[in-house]
Amino acid sequence: RREQARLRAAVLAQDTEPWQEEPSLAGLRRVGGVDLSYPSGDETRACASLVVLSFPALQVLYEDCRMVTVSTPYVAGFLAFREVPVLVEAVRRLQQEEPALQPQVLLVDGNGLLHPRGFGVACHLGVLTGLPCIGVAKNLLHVDGLVKDELHREQIRSLRREGDTFPLTGSSGRVLGMVLRSSKNSSRPLYISVGHKVCLETAVRVVRSCCRYRIPEPIRQADIRSREYIRK
Repeated sequence: RREQARLRAAVLAQDTEPWQEEPSLAGLRRVGGVDLSYPSGDETRACASLVVLSFPALQVLYEDCRMVTVSTPYVAGFLAFREVPVLVEAVRRLQQEEPALQPQVLLVDGNGLLHPRGFGVACHLGVLTGLPCIGVAKNLLHVDGLVKDELHREQIRSLRREGDTFPLTGSSGRVLGMVLRSSKNSSRPLYISVGHKVCLETAVRVVRSCCRYRIPEPIRQADIRSREYIRK
C-alpha cells in the first residue's frame, strides 16, 4: 500500500503530449498494446506480449512475445505488482532495440484510476515507463459505490450506437472512468479509465479510434499473439 501510494503521487491525469491537443489525433502515429496470457493450469509462467500498431491504419509494426516467470502471487487490488515488471521489461527492450517504434500511447487490458486506491495496472505501467497509458477493462470493477445493478444495466442498454458513452461517477462524486460502446456488433461495453499522461476525454477518443471490433486493436493483437505463442 505504501508503494502504491508513493507511485500514485506521480500520476498525471491530464494530456501532456502535442498529439493529444488535436481532436482528430493528428500527430499520433504509433499505439501500443500489452497482454499477459497464462498456459492452462500454470499460474507461474506467462507469455508477455507487446505490440505496436501504426495509427490510424492499425497495422502491426512490432511484436515481442516471450515466456516469463511470474513469481509474485495474485492479491486483489495489487495485480500490477505481479504483472507490470515483465511488461516494463518488454517496453525497455523495445526502447533499446527499436527506439523509432516506441508507442506514443499504451493501451492496457485493465484499469487505471478506476481502482480501490486510484492506482490500477494502467497507472502503474505508465508511471514506471513514462508513457501515456489508458486502462481498458471488459468488466466493471466495484469501487466507490459502483455496482452492476439494474440502473447500470439500463444505462448500458441506452448505448444504442457505436461510440456512445456515459460517465462512471462514484459515491464520492468523482468521475472514475467512462463506459463506451465500442462496436455496433456488440452491446457489451468497455470501461475506460485514465492511466497516465492522458485525460479521460482523450483516452476515450483514442480507444474509439482503435476499435475494429469490441476490443481495441492493440490489446486484441497482443492477446492473439500471446495465446498463439503459448499454443505453439
